[in-house]
Amino acid sequence: MSQNSLHGKWAVSSSDDDDGEELPSSKTVSSAHPTGVTDSYQNTRPSVSSQSSNQIYHAPLSPDTVTEVKEEPDGPFHFPGLKPDVKAEADVKPVCPNTARDSQSNPGKYESPLSGKRKKDQEESGWALSDSDGDDDAVGLGNKANNPTSRRAPSPKAKKPKVDERPPSPYGRQYYIEETDDFFETHVPCLNDTYRFYLNKVTGLDKTYNTGALHIRDILSPLFGTLKESVQFNYCFDIPWMVEQYPPEFRDLPVLIVHGDKREAKARLLKQAQPFPHVRFCQAKLDIAFGTHHTKMMLLWYEEGFRVVITTSNLIRADWYQKTQGLWLSPLFPRLPDGSPSSDGESPTLFKKDLLEYLASYRAPELGEWIQRIREHDLSETRVYLIGSTPGRYLGDDMDRWGHLRLRKLLYDHSIPVPDDEIWPVIGQFSSIGSMGLDKTKWLAGEFQRTLTTLGRSSVRQDPPIHLVYPSVDDVRNSLEGYPAGGSLPYSIQTAEKQLWLHSYFHRWKADTTGRSQAMPHIKLYMRASPDFTKLAWFLITSANLSKAAWGNLEKNNSQVMVRSYELGVLYLPSAFDMAFFPVQKNPFPATSSSKAFPVPIDLPPQPYLKTDQPWIWNIPHNQSPDTHGNIWVPS
Repeated sequence: MSQNSLHGKWAVSSSDDDDGEELPSSKTVSSAHPTGVTDSYQNTRPSVSSQSSNQIYHAPLSPDTVTEVKEEPDGPFHFPGLKPDVKAEADVKPVCPNTARDSQSNPGKYESPLSGKRKKDQEESGWALSDSDGDDDAVGLGNKANNPTSRRAPSPKAKKPKVDERPPSPYGRQYYIEETDDFFETHVPCLNDTYRFYLNKVTGLDKTYNTGALHIRDILSPLFGTLKESVQFNYCFDIPWMVEQYPPEFRDLPVLIVHGDKREAKARLLKQAQPFPHVRFCQAKLDIAFGTHHTKMMLLWYEEGFRVVITTSNLIRADWYQKTQGLWLSPLFPRLPDGSPSSDGESPTLFKKDLLEYLASYRAPELGEWIQRIREHDLSETRVYLIGSTPGRYLGDDMDRWGHLRLRKLLYDHSIPVPDDEIWPVIGQFSSIGSMGLDKTKWLAGEFQRTLTTLGRSSVRQDPPIHLVYPSVDDVRNSLEGYPAGGSLPYSIQTAEKQLWLHSYFHRWKADTTGRSQAMPHIKLYMRASPDFTKLAWFLITSANLSKAAWGNLEKNNSQVMVRSYELGVLYLPSAFDMAFFPVQKNPFPATSSSKAFPVPIDLPPQPYLKTDQPWIWNIPHNQSPDTHGNIWVPS
């Protein structure tokens, strides 16, 4: 079957059953190591083929089967002075829920037997590489003249390192090589204290573009406080990897995991944590079908106070490796004096009240002590607004508590009208797309557009330009990860062919301003820009993708709103910073000091798709051109 559109012809395999708009949760298959396929659909797992070896890595479409990978492609990026990581981690098994809406693709099991000669050559040279470490002489690592490798064979008496038992990675050998020491901050990083909005570090970029960016190890380091206890809210977890990100002195402190896993996935998650008695669990209630626990937040309790981190990254290494991610890092909130009313320590944005309401929505006894701790701290320095989604159907005054109606109310109450606002474009950027309906009026250009175009208490119905930023096939093919990056961009052919009208809104992923054009986005951003793209009326970073499940949709003649999933983000409004608008910062990196200009991570103005551009569709073949690792993408 084929499908024509404005952006090319798609071939649909006969094995690609139409899964409809949504699929129920079902069994998840864990891999022996994260492959970087995050927040993706589990009912389909495209495979990767090595163009050079003519071997195809077939991946069954069944969610209950595993992927057998015959040979790992070599990675094109070389990091001087690094050696293969030979530490065995055979039991690392990330667990993610299995849903059709913004769910985690099954990374699968990978095998890559080395030939006897190649293994013998490695042993004789003193290098014991795992099956995942391809031929050291492969040319796929880039220009060796520009990236010389320093290899010194050990003495004949040196003990051979233990062979790595981890499965091969579709990202190439570099996936298992640890980052250099200077990749992580060894001193207090230069932070933008004005907005406290940061990007994650990306392996493989020039150091300039990681100056002022943060890795999870930076966030959890003693430089930010003496940790006592923490909570990790997330969608996808690799518990052993997560534990290792805490510094040794904090590694055994209590951690509460808030998740949405059920049945088999929950059992696997609990099994992951068996070696870690300090890890406890709290299961989020998902009472409406097809919803997910997609919120990504850390609560960090220190001897010195309390901190909130709201991010877009799952708790697996791939999400902190070569993807564009973002986060909001709160100030260190001090403890209130003993005997202070719980209403003290509120911010002008009512962040404390909203955070407490969000936590209370879980109806979870495990969060009770954290709710009390937050009441005992001073959050008055917060200058952002909290925007959450929680599952349920809401009526009356409760309708604007969650989802896009919450965003609409905040924009109505606190944003500042601008002249000619009908020509101020709306920009949305996301990594997953749900079903929008048969035409744009069903949701996107109806209720959701009305929310995104609200500016102050104006009653004028606007129809401004809407720019939706979503990677094209070429963006994914030329990325740092190559085609496997598309596993975190789960736009399916079954959904795409029902909404061809949507693709006329699409714009390319470009982030030269932050050096991240080749780091595919898992970040989610929404903003309102001036016609010349030098100012912002507002800016939002969130876990919410472009879907009704995440943002909610009106029902029963607009008398109620239904939200399926848990989501969380923060909204920046100029009025909270005593500004009329945010000036756009042209070159956010290297970050050297606080700035009044806002560090927008993508290039403005967005670049529209050309007629030859196609949106990335993750469950159809992409085999006309190899990616940066020499592979093709072949669903089976």
